[in-house]
Amino acid sequence: MLSYRHSFHAGNFADVLKHLILIKILEYLHKKDKPFCCIDTHAGPGLYELNSDYALKNKEFENGISRLWQQPNLPASVEQYVKVIQHFNVTDQLNYYPGSPLIAQHFLRVQDRLFLHELHSTEIERLTQTVKKDRRIKVFHADGLKNTLGLLPSKEHRGLILIDPSYEIKTDYQSVVDTLIQMHKRFATGTYALWYPVVDRTRNQHLELALKQSAIKNIQLFELGISADTAEKGMTSSGMIVINPPWTLQADMQETLPYLATQLGLDHAGHYRIETLVKE
Repeated sequence: MLSYRHSFHAGNFADVLKHLILIKILEYLHKKDKPFCCIDTHAGPGLYELNSDYALKNKEFENGISRLWQQPNLPASVEQYVKVIQHFNVTDQLNYYPGSPLIAQHFLRVQDRLFLHELHSTEIERLTQTVKKDRRIKVFHADGLKNTLGLLPSKEHRGLILIDPSYEIKTDYQSVVDTLIQMHKRFATGTYALWYPVVDRTRNQHLELALKQSAIKNIQLFELGISADTAEKGMTSSGMIVINPPWTLQADMQETLPYLATQLGLDHAGHYRIETLVKE
């Protein structure tokens, strides 16, 4: 929705999981010299000031990146994630949090490309200014789910499609599955990373069932919760569903998610899921 502003939630526990997995996938693509393409369907402004009015309204980053910022003895994947965030802060003080566009840009090489989509009129202006005139990046003021179909298959034959809608409209849960099926038909070898919130567990169950019945193979799910499911308003967990994940990702998350559940969980109620929804 055009009313959604991610600045309210920048650096929260959901961002920690989403961006940690994003980094692991990009790192994996980075290992081969062959070029890759990255497509972000809901890019946002690219960079967030954690001392802004938006970020300070709920201070969600305090139960996210702030709890990891100067922690010793981090698991390897968490340490890598924190180092990427540190790259965007010139001092030891945590003042800025990069969104997925800047994290992806951080991993781009000369031969790689990045496509960013954003619909919000204010966010698209900030996004364009943030990535500046990087010739490897193209910014679209467009519906990312619809526009991405026209970009597939990518000429690189290797790539990541990050799908990160706000889910403010209930039909988003079904529309992302419908679009994923179309994308996969055009680019079956691509890696797809779908973020989801847990606000009403029933909707998530329907989403998972739809993916299981989609005929798409090799689907893994990684979920982090900071409190038990509740009927009250608010996000208690979030997760990433990854199609064609790096073969190393599940092992990495088996080390990482227990730590994050302990470190970020509220009142010792942190929990996690690691599940193969569909085998290869």
